[in-house]
Amino acid sequence: MVIKSLEEALAKIEELEKEIENLKKENEFLRNRKAGGRRKHDETWSSSYNDFVIKYESGKTIMDIVNEGQISRRTAYRYLAYYKEIQNGSH
Repeated sequence: MVIKSLEEALAKIEELEKEIENLKKENEFLRNRKAGGRRKHDETWSSSYNDFVIKYESGKTIMDIVNEGQISRRTAYRYLAYYKEIQNGSH
């Protein structure tokens, strides 16, 4: 678009300022929203999973790992499923 007059320039500036204001509002909304659910692979999860992998790869059984008391049996099997998924290149 070629602006040919001062009035066109001022109108374009006003239009762009309104667009900027709307984008700022949208940005503020997105920044302040709460993401539902847990964050799947946060630092705590990664640390726990990596600990599981070290123990599992060292030859410990799932029940040996569970009996150490750091994770539940259900979590151990979830980690195992994820581990196998990674090993097969599916993830």
